[in-house]
Amino acid sequence: MRYPTADELEARAAALVARHPRHARLRRVGTSRAGSPLLLLSVGHGDRHVLVVAGPHANEPVGGATALRLAERAVADPRLTEGADATWNLLLCVDPDGLRRNEGWLTGPYTLGRYARNFFRPGFLEQPEWLPDGPDRATLPETRTLLALQDELRPFLQCSLHGVDVGGGFVELTHDLPGLAQRIAHTAARLGIPRELGAYDTLYWPDLGPAVYRIPPPRRGDLTAAITEAAVDSTWCHPRRHGTVTAVVEAPMWAVAGVADASPPADRDGVLRAVSRTLRHDTRRLHRVLARLRPHLADVPEAAHLLAPIDDYLLVCPRLADAWDPDTDDGTGRSLPPMNTSHLVALRLAGRRLSLRTAGLLHQLVTRTGGDPAGVLAELDRLVDEGCADYRDGCAAHWIPVGRQVEYQTRVVLAAFELAGRRVGAGSRSGEPGLGSEAAVPMHRD
Repeated sequence: MRYPTADELEARAAALVARHPRHARLRRVGTSRAGSPLLLLSVGHGDRHVLVVAGPHANEPVGGATALRLAERAVADPRLTEGADATWNLLLCVDPDGLRRNEGWLTGPYTLGRYARNFFRPGFLEQPEWLPDGPDRATLPETRTLLALQDELRPFLQCSLHGVDVGGGFVELTHDLPGLAQRIAHTAARLGIPRELGAYDTLYWPDLGPAVYRIPPPRRGDLTAAITEAAVDSTWCHPRRHGTVTAVVEAPMWAVAGVADASPPADRDGVLRAVSRTLRHDTRRLHRVLARLRPHLADVPEAAHLLAPIDDYLLVCPRLADAWDPDTDDGTGRSLPPMNTSHLVALRLAGRRLSLRTAGLLHQLVTRTGGDPAGVLAELDRLVDEGCADYRDGCAAHWIPVGRQVEYQTRVVLAAFELAGRRVGAGSRSGEPGLGSEAAVPMHRD
């Protein structure tokens, strides 16, 4: 099994509807910036709605395959529809333009080097789930489509399907779902997926159980603080007025067993110093490459799309290095939380992730010039190869077959569906308040 492309998602959804016209339907709910259709596949006719959002990050394609599998399960098992008075609404890909820009690696073979050199993810301001100025000022058509769907459906559960490139699986929740951590533990053990017990995204967030985290309220501040701390509003937050529980479900592509190690670290500060030093060193190298390359990009197709995330990553890298360094005051007045080994492994992976993504995007810029006018390709290849080797040899990262990624994410969504359905209660319908009104949803980075 491999990841589906945007065109394949549409074709497979249409085929499912053709096979099951009484139970499933497909409609266009919006249009992307480049003119691609935003498609909603719905299964069932119940009054209680589930909204599943696939592809919110362009480099995380597992969600589209999961959405199709969930649709197939819902068609085959009436307990998920008639038995629960539920309709499953599956937004097949909220960023099809970004997904198309990942087609250089999407269909395999799946190697770290191929992924890094063909990776694409838009800049922070072009990611559909992010609402830096609030929902009323959302400008992206993809974002406005998602907000309109939330208000139309008033779902009791929203699942945002994300992927971790290197690490483990975890879930972020706007409301507690007691019992979910145990379900995740069972599923992860059955499928050989490590649970990420100290996720980088959730470093300062409260735990609701192993590998389950509570999304705290956003904090307003300057742009760089919002980016580095994910402390801004999001489409995760918007449907809280309808009593919606939002679950962000992360499934890894390459697994690292160390993210599941909850033991006390032998040398916390030594590891943090090393991670920060490496990130600063790589950032300086990347800045030098970009300075040499930028004058040659005036006529390069798609240069702006690639430069936006490059500039974002180079903006936040020094802030993160300072925040993680025990010997540096990053100016926030906030100390690092208690850490176990899994936290340190996650930070090592995150530092490499940022430099590797930046190097990969710069590599694509060079290849699009038609040559190597700045003489930087060899340095970028070294950066990519070093990062991949650190993941593979230093962290023992190993590929998880796509089918297992999809099955893991599917089972976690189904567990959240069952538990959120219990929370709503048999007499409630989507759109009724009563699940609490906690204002919780900062933006997700990975």
